[in-house]
This record gives sequence, C-alpha cells and structure tokens, in this order.
Amino acid sequence: MFPLGTVLFPEACLPLHVFEDRYRALMAHCLDGGLEFGVVLIARGSEVGGGDLRTDVGTVARIDNVAELDEGRLLVVATGQRRIRVEGWLPDAPFPQAEVEDLPPSPCANCSPVLVNAEASVRRLRWLLSELEDVPPLSPQLQFTGHPEQIGWELCDMAPLTSLDQQRLLAEDGLANRMALLIDMCDALAEDVNRLLAGGSTSSN
Repeated sequence: MFPLGTVLFPEACLPLHVFEDRYRALMAHCLDGGLEFGVVLIARGSEVGGGDLRTDVGTVARIDNVAELDEGRLLVVATGQRRIRVEGWLPDAPFPQAEVEDLPPSPCANCSPVLVNAEASVRRLRWLLSELEDVPPLSPQLQFTGHPEQIGWELCDMAPLTSLDQQRLLAEDGLANRMALLIDMCDALAEDVNRLLAGGSTSSN
C-alpha cells in the first residue's frame, strides 16, 4: 500500500518520486512480481514518516514504467486499475500493507444523459477557473470515448476539486450516483467562481 496526499482514480496516471526506504522496498517487491500496489488518500498527516490517518477506499495501481535515479531514488509511472476497500491495516514494516477487497464496477443501463451533463459541468467549471488562470479549460476538440465507467472516471480526474471531494467521488458506489455527485460539486463551485468573477464573495462551504 502507498498512502498519498492525492486521490488516484481508476484509469488515471500516477507519477511518483520514490525516495523513502519503505517505499523503495515496496517498489522492489512489486517489480519482483505482480506490478500492482494499492493507493489510498491520507486524510490527515504526512506522506513521509508514517503516523497518518488513511481513508478506507482506494485504487489499485499498476506500474507502467520505472526509472532509477541517484541515491536509490526512483521515478515511477503507474495507472489506476480498480477500486478497493481496506478491510484492515497490517504492520507497516517493511512497508505499508493491508487486507483489501475489490469493489465491483458499477454498470449503468443508460448513463449517456448523466455523462453528458457531467462533462458539461466539468467543462464549465474549468472554463470559469481559466478566467482566474487557475486551470486551463478543456479543449473543445477533446472527445470522451470508451466504456461509460471509464469516461466517468476520466471526468472525475479532470474536475478541479479538493482531494476530500475527490475521495467522496471515489467512494461513491454506482456510476449514475457518482456522476450526479460530480455535477453537484462542480456546479456549486462554479457558482462560487461566478460570484468571484462578478466581484462578489464566495460561500463559506
């Protein structure tokens, strides 16, 4: 397990700079076989040194590429694969470990409308934030294709939300429910940004 200060969604890319001894040992273990490790968000605490509070829903990551640097450091590129729930944490030595179960995908008979609405909300929010030069807008030429579940995760990853809001999306079961939550989050933040651009104040939420 690799607790991080960021959320990894399935289908998303995860670049890592690995320098702690325990995570170098974790990478060596993964490279010996399997190439997979779990990622969970650190809800409170630090990525370095342990003693953190970790969320119980995370993502399995698969190692795509590894580059060795000086002093034993590594640059690792991995990709999110599937959701997991932590059933129990084991001792951290020689690296964090946990008992986990896979969370099943969430099929949706007719998710096209909610995916279209979610894409519109993400695009609108990013366009508004681009006016503040916070994030770039999504290109009009960008087309979301593939399985509905994959598109949903891509939209979650592209939404400029806080890590705790991203964790709520990751933990939400059901594609339709997840997209409805994404729409609510993006639209609420977009209204705050609208008020800011108009010279008003944002809400306290």
